[in-house]
Amino acid sequence: MRLRRSNALGRGYRRVAAGKGFSYRDLDGSTLPPGPVRERLEGIGIPPAWTDVWIAPFDNGHIQATGVDAVGRRQYIYHPEWRERKDRVKFNRALQLAESLPSARRRVTMDLRSEGFTRERVLAGAFRMLDSGSLRVGSERYTNENGSHGLATLLCAHVQVRKDRIHLRFPGKSGKDWESEIRDADLAVLLRLLKRRGPNARLLAYKEGRQWRPVTSADINAYVKERTGSDFTAKDFRTLRGTVAAAASLARTGVQRTAAKRKRAISRAMVEASEVLGNTPSIARKSYVDPRVLDHYHEGETIDPKRPDSAEAELRALLYREGDVVPLAKSG
Repeated sequence: MRLRRSNALGRGYRRVAAGKGFSYRDLDGSTLPPGPVRERLEGIGIPPAWTDVWIAPFDNGHIQATGVDAVGRRQYIYHPEWRERKDRVKFNRALQLAESLPSARRRVTMDLRSEGFTRERVLAGAFRMLDSGSLRVGSERYTNENGSHGLATLLCAHVQVRKDRIHLRFPGKSGKDWESEIRDADLAVLLRLLKRRGPNARLLAYKEGRQWRPVTSADINAYVKERTGSDFTAKDFRTLRGTVAAAASLARTGVQRTAAKRKRAISRAMVEASEVLGNTPSIARKSYVDPRVLDHYHEGETIDPKRPDSAEAELRALLYREGDVVPLAKSG
């Protein structure tokens, strides 16, 4: 199907409350009678709690519906083909990130082992936490509005350092407590020094003259681009981490002969991916684990379980092998 751009601010159908259910308004504001058009609108699957609902006037619009959810956020329902295209790009980006990481990590290690509290050293610490800890970047606005934290807004109190182990615990997205551990000697040295500024100080801050400057999400994104050569985001890191975790789990389990055993293996892999990402197995499967890994598993293929330290390279080899992935162009 050839998709067309939807204009959610333009003309469209409307859903309005009517008794215990809903009625629909046509483009001219009249009540839409039963028929094929109404069947399409009802089949989109708009949550009952949404208000101010707008529905695309054509069935091939890339946005099919918008509405305001129970907590006041504008939400969107996209055409399935649009979602499929976007997901394909998302998972390809994660694999391109995997390709760029070996050289990026070498440069990050050099920055992390430098002296003082320079911008580059602190941002290298942020990169390492993003890479190893699968954190969301977060923002000051989100922290102020929701009380939740991400990498850019962590406080010193959110981190405990013991030898080479870094324990993270803080209120994350949607008010859910985030708890994880990173084992990294170079990062531990830096964070131990930064924590001396007191529990309520922002963890990631660099020194400019005599002033401490907290890093921002924009700083982190810019550093990631400098070191990887592309506009990768925390979502790309999380997508890669979730996919690698699932692929490694399936490799350890091995290919199972029966459909029931394969189903259990996949369920276990989603649990392991969700533990890495700090969300639910269903969200991990829906948003973060490349479905091509599951396709290959059903066909009897996994990454090499004997090479856990090179899981990213194994993953790329698995998905590149049959031309599954077309590399994305580097940003200029």
